Amino acid sequence: MGWVSNVLSDGVLAVDVCYNRTQMSPIKVDPEIMSGTPCFRGTRVPVRSLFDYLEHGRSIEQFLQQFPSVSREQVTTVLEIASERVMASAAAGQ
Repeated sequence: MGWVSNVLSDGVLAVDVCYNRTQMSPIKVDPEIMSGTPCFRGTRVPVRSLFDYLEHGRSIEQFLQQFPSVSREQVTTVLEIASERVMASAAAGQ
């Protein structure tokens, strides 16, 4: 996973999270969208909202119904990224 940055016309930096070499992540960080809060790409839906839904016992289906601009593929990829990060952290003894 890496970062790809773009400088916007006014010199503001926007960051894309690169999931792997062939697929851009569904996460977009742009200071002009939700003040730089990580959001699902192409939406104004914060990624944190997904985890809030799951933490409160709601299903992915409920999340997708509430936020129809987010695709199931985006949700699945975000959960895969989170899982990989947790496993890597655990393997490193952190």
